[in-house]
Amino acid sequence: MITLKIHHRTTYRYRTAVRLEPHRLMLRPRESRDLRLISHDITISPTALLTWAYDVPGNAVATASFTGPLDSLTIDSHTELQMRSEAWPVFDIAGAAIYFPFRYTDDEWADLGALAAPQYPDPDEKLRAWAQAFVRGNPTDTLSLLKDISVGVYQGIAYQSREDEGTQSPVETLGRGWGSCRDFAVLFVEAVRSLGFGARIVSGYLYNPDQEATGSSGAGSTHAWAEVYVPGAGWITFDPTNRSVGSFNLIPVAVVRDIRQAMPVTGSFVGTSDAFEKMSVEVTITV
Repeated sequence: MITLKIHHRTTYRYRTAVRLEPHRLMLRPRESRDLRLISHDITISPTALLTWAYDVPGNAVATASFTGPLDSLTIDSHTELQMRSEAWPVFDIAGAAIYFPFRYTDDEWADLGALAAPQYPDPDEKLRAWAQAFVRGNPTDTLSLLKDISVGVYQGIAYQSREDEGTQSPVETLGRGWGSCRDFAVLFVEAVRSLGFGARIVSGYLYNPDQEATGSSGAGSTHAWAEVYVPGAGWITFDPTNRSVGSFNLIPVAVVRDIRQAMPVTGSFVGTSDAFEKMSVEVTITV
């Protein structure tokens, strides 16, 4: 068990005063058996009205409403939590799903829905062919297959941090041979979906005290990874950016079908076209 404090600050600067439309904030970590939230507070300057709701996947979403013009915006998220996750987890996969291919039950198919459907076009089936190459035989050990695909992303794609918004399509990432953590996660999820798995994107924080993990220049940072649903074991965590299985150093905030749904802060402003000056994000994670 470890107790962590997370400070996530997002700052916007504008050259001239603007009016802000309501902003959507996804900053509250998801509680689970392995993660207990002690406290979470959001402070906004200038002051805004915060309202809370849960979205379809059960993520806590805050909406910030503003009054009056402003030329800067600072959003501070302070979290204290306890984590207990195994570095080498053992997954109790159902007998019927130990080997791939297997069939989800009708209820599982219905509940997985769009999480089992590819979200990006693959007209020439390059992605499917890439994923299919990891299937060593019929049958193939399910967990080994998923691990091999994750390692395949790690070995085949060079990590490159990107500050710009948006995510490459899986076909673009394969063609370019480089990407950020969110590109790695999307490639992995779309690859396993092409084989019939239900999978989802996870956005949150990477706890990296030894600074050995890829995707963080300090003790912690925002990060993206993936989960695949396997009967019996449930949602299994894969971080292709670091070739890891399990969530021992990952703090989830949002689980989503598509990466664009997991942005920590989204919103717009009304002002001149050149009003926006810059945005900065700072994340610190301490014991």
